Amino acid sequence: MHLLRLALASLANRRFTALLTIFAIALSVCLLLAVERVRTEARASFAATISGTDLIVGARSGSVNLLLYSVFRIGNATNNIRWDSYEAVSQDKRVKWAIPISLGDSHRGYRVMGTSAAYFEHYRYGRRQPLQLAEGKPFADLFDVVLGAEVAETLHYKLGDKLVLAHGVSTVSLVQHDDKPFTVAGILARTGTPVDRTLHISLAGMEALHIDWQNGVPARGAGKASAEQARAMDLQPKAITAFLLGLNSRIATFAVQRQINEYRGEPLLAILPGVALQELWSLMGTAEQALLVVSLFVVLTGLIGMLTAILAGLNERRREMAILRSVGARPWHIGSLLVLEAFTLAVTGVLLGVGLLYLGIGLSQGYLQANYGLNLPFALPSPYEWTLLGAILAAALLMGVVPAWRAYRQSLADGLTIRL
Repeated sequence: MHLLRLALASLANRRFTALLTIFAIALSVCLLLAVERVRTEARASFAATISGTDLIVGARSGSVNLLLYSVFRIGNATNNIRWDSYEAVSQDKRVKWAIPISLGDSHRGYRVMGTSAAYFEHYRYGRRQPLQLAEGKPFADLFDVVLGAEVAETLHYKLGDKLVLAHGVSTVSLVQHDDKPFTVAGILARTGTPVDRTLHISLAGMEALHIDWQNGVPARGAGKASAEQARAMDLQPKAITAFLLGLNSRIATFAVQRQINEYRGEPLLAILPGVALQELWSLMGTAEQALLVVSLFVVLTGLIGMLTAILAGLNERRREMAILRSVGARPWHIGSLLVLEAFTLAVTGVLLGVGLLYLGIGLSQGYLQANYGLNLPFALPSPYEWTLLGAILAAALLMGVVPAWRAYRQSLADGLTIRL
């Protein structure tokens, strides 16, 4: 107890250097814990980009490729699925609901997705959160469009605005569907998922855009159908890109998956979203670990700064050590004092770092949830985080041994005869 009071008094006497050291350790600890929290929650949020969906079905390719274009709107499908194949699968008695997806068009760099009303009813993200409209309503008219939150915010659209879709998925397209403009009927609330970057139209609307196309080329002159003429035509899709399935019982998931993969009508692939998401995340594991390693080196830098500060002041404190020896302090008392000072600096820095972490979570929680889908809860440190904090304190103790050993050796030789 006497040593602790002496250590605190010594640190208070050098308060400016001590505060700088504590602040450096606190920032490094805060960064380490923040990276760990974000890494853990990003993985959970990534896995929850789509939830409540038992199977994703598309043309036979790779599971990651199917996941990328159907959920993340990245890349393109190798082939389309016939409408009769979709109907055959969706009418299975084990299927509770099905959401068709048709891709291929875009608007100023954002993907357009044709779907049905079931999308707004059954699609889930995060912890089974449903889609909600911030404004307006789902598409009701043939040429209605529902915008993701990011699309509406970035392009400054509001309800009732007209927009023209483009063929293909390039940022700049030479082929515009300018004869069939769409009207903004609704704007979805933010989800922090690819839904925010998507324009949603009906399958019939997607079909109307291409009703007068032949062999991938728009018709010209008399063969071109106007928007009003398209309304009178049969707009039943002949093919879609993919579809999502929800089953009555999750026990049947593997049986339905096997049946779809063996479907004889055309080559299909059914994947489990969770498994495909984990496979995709594993491809980014190197970057994830690299980020953690960088954070650990930042903490190590903070501890080395503490060691440097103590060693730099050691030579100035030789008279102090000699006086302590003169009043009865033993060499091991001097060494213990230096170790205790280092440990006190580390403990204070760790506590301040944890406090900064929770302050940062409180200030950024809503923003991260709305824009990136990251839910950072006010939770106690996890067992792994406690391990990291314990390792930091242990490292501080080990580093405190270095100046303690030097002080121990100097106090034996100096006595009261040192020269300054």
